[in-house]
Amino acid sequence: MKITRTEVEHVSRLARLALSAEELDSLTGEMDAILGYVEQLATLDTEGIVPTAHAVPMENAFRPDEVKVGFTAEQALSNAPDAAESAFRVGRIIE
Repeated sequence: MKITRTEVEHVSRLARLALSAEELDSLTGEMDAILGYVEQLATLDTEGIVPTAHAVPMENAFRPDEVKVGFTAEQALSNAPDAAESAFRVGRIIE
């Protein structure tokens, strides 16, 4: 066994979980199985395998940056329900 019931109880206290005796027993077995699987994965030879974030090769999905003309202040404020000088005016939300 890779993890004991005492360790599971300790972790449940740290997580502030109130677990019954049956839940502790069940979690101990489940966590032991998970740790056994992780240990099995650790034995694999991963030499020469490049770490990936995706299952399939991906190219850069972003377009190149291009400088474009933006809105003027007047254009940006043209549909504003209420504007003051060169800013949007919004109602007070905190009293």
